[in-house]
Amino acid sequence: MSMTEKKKPSEPDARADWTQQVWLWPLEASRLALHTYAQWFADQKPEPSRAPDQRPLGWTTPNVVRLQLPSMRLREFSRGISAQPPLLICAPYALHGALIADFAPGHSLVEALQKGGVNHIYVPEWCSATPEMRYLSIDNYLADLNVAIDEIGAPVDLVGLCQGGWLSLVYAARFPGKVRRLVLAGAPVDVSTPSELSKMVAALPQQAFEQMVQQGDGIVSGEHMLRFWNIPFSQQDVEAALQRSLGDGSDEARMLLDRYERWDRATLDLPGTYYLEVTDQVFRQNLIAKGRFIALGRRIDLAEVRVPVFLLAGADDIVVPRDQAFATAELLGTRSAWLERASEPCGHLSLFMGRKALNHSWWRIARWLQADIGDAAGARISA
Repeated sequence: MSMTEKKKPSEPDARADWTQQVWLWPLEASRLALHTYAQWFADQKPEPSRAPDQRPLGWTTPNVVRLQLPSMRLREFSRGISAQPPLLICAPYALHGALIADFAPGHSLVEALQKGGVNHIYVPEWCSATPEMRYLSIDNYLADLNVAIDEIGAPVDLVGLCQGGWLSLVYAARFPGKVRRLVLAGAPVDVSTPSELSKMVAALPQQAFEQMVQQGDGIVSGEHMLRFWNIPFSQQDVEAALQRSLGDGSDEARMLLDRYERWDRATLDLPGTYYLEVTDQVFRQNLIAKGRFIALGRRIDLAEVRVPVFLLAGADDIVVPRDQAFATAELLGTRSAWLERASEPCGHLSLFMGRKALNHSWWRIARWLQADIGDAAGARISA
């Protein structure tokens, strides 16, 4: 059944929230897993080989692979000569891949930043976990991110999307001399500020998460979780995420609908160790916000982060609500003149691929990255 033929959920609000709920998949699956996942997993049969239209999606913006590590492929999107430091976009390591940063023409964060004058951009493309990677931890991903930034040449401007945000913030605190400016978009940090994500974690016993990892022999399977959760979505959901109408039957509209469906199916597997650390230390215990998180042998104190920071939130985001996204500011040592906030009238995914958000707040962020932050007046870029 094609994406446009999928039925809408029966609940009145489910369709409108699908594009945000998809980011809660590991937690919702864990809730269900407590009673049913083991039997469901055991009943699964091997999937047939991928059809031709399920080949990996290509990237939108021309790029080259600069570095290959077990955890990532570091992609370089560079053009021309620029005096500005390089910028690295840290996408979330969750259900879907880093293509969220370069989804399609007109819906690409890389493209939007390039149009705004940012010419040296890098994206770590996180790799789906193999059995050999099942013991990789948060420290492993921080260490590989550090290798990537050393390869690029520090200091960098660091942009963290969703869960790539807390990883970027921890990195900036752990290696303060290697980050010049920091952008956190829809990033969960202080989960004591309520959200659907934090409430769900708090309601679950740790055994539910551990059971999922055990059933996957140390790997959390993205494909199994997507099929297990199986919330249908419709054309309207894609239109909400991309912030545009797709009902005119044009070639472009058909391309975007097909690309979105294929992107949704192209899931990533996660190392069990990493997954358990994230759910327990980041979301259940809130260690980053409490100043008790240990990264590569050192306790992280967010008050030591003093670089210019831009916080971007979605007014209708249920995954990382605006209050939670903006609460990060209270934890930082960044002076008020170097701190910017912006809110877009959209949900979670639209922050990264929505046409209106890219043309508005991300244009503003591109200008902010190039402004003279040493001058308090220059740090303020009007919307």
